[in-house]
Amino acid sequence: MLPTPAPAAPLRDPLAPPLLDAQGRRMTYLRLSITDRCNFRCTYCSPASWGGKKDLLTAAEFARIAAVFASMGIQRVRLTGGEPLIRPDILEIAQRIATTPGVQRVAITTNASHLERLAVPLREAGVSQLNMSLDTLSEETFRRISKQGDFAATLRGIDAAAQAGYDSLKLNVVVMRGINDSEAPALVRYAHERGLTPRFIELMPFGQGTPVPTAELVERIQAAGVPLALEAEDLSSATAGPARYWSSPTGRVGFISPLTQNFCGACNRVRVASNGDLRSCLGGRAQAPLHQLIRGGASDVDLALAIRGALGEKPEGHRFTETGNASTLLPMMGIGG
Repeated sequence: MLPTPAPAAPLRDPLAPPLLDAQGRRMTYLRLSITDRCNFRCTYCSPASWGGKKDLLTAAEFARIAAVFASMGIQRVRLTGGEPLIRPDILEIAQRIATTPGVQRVAITTNASHLERLAVPLREAGVSQLNMSLDTLSEETFRRISKQGDFAATLRGIDAAAQAGYDSLKLNVVVMRGINDSEAPALVRYAHERGLTPRFIELMPFGQGTPVPTAELVERIQAAGVPLALEAEDLSSATAGPARYWSSPTGRVGFISPLTQNFCGACNRVRVASNGDLRSCLGGRAQAPLHQLIRGGASDVDLALAIRGALGEKPEGHRFTETGNASTLLPMMGIGG
């Protein structure tokens, strides 16, 4: 008598959590670029030849992507660009995603130039965190970096956000040698006076400029009279990110060091670029054409399978320094800052 075959294992629902990458890391954080257009032309982000994508996804399509990811275990969504606040439907997009079942936090990365008008409406729409970019306190240097940014509007926007009741406000500073690296201590003081957490970011290989290693910047800030003590990392936190934080008497200071202090081992994020493609890693090649799939009538299961397929090729770490990799990278404003 032939043995009775064992029952087949039930097929796993591709829409059900957890969402794991090829290394077994659990993805809980979606960075969703809603535009590659910007009212600034920062040298490290926006190449002069970048024309922008004309056929962007709609608010309903972004909400659908967020819902699929949320069903798979994504808890946090960050809206990026380009400059996300230049979209006329930004409040609708934010509200749709903030009310998506499973999404616990919605954040936005912005150059702050539209926040004087939008800080309160965005908070009311469900956004709980803002990361605002300010690389310098000098109007002359600001113009040099941003090319066409409005310095006064940016400062007013930051002040408006500081008064709007957000759970978390961070000030992102991309550090470039010989351009703004000497301003780090002043930017720490500026941020802490407004209740913001400054974060200094090593320049990544997307545009012009020379990076400054984090260790050198920490020494420079301490030498200027700002004592810093490294905090213990909490990689188990649902809000854990790439920054390492130091405490000072006036507040926290963060450093994001993709080149000198690689943080890929704790990666929990996945990106959808402004062209509608999922990009499993900022510096990797694995992609899934979500824009084409959605416009082609794909089901949510089809989208989930494509997402899992791309994450199944996610590398252990970024490939910024890999020979020949530069040709595979979109500009930062295309990938989503």
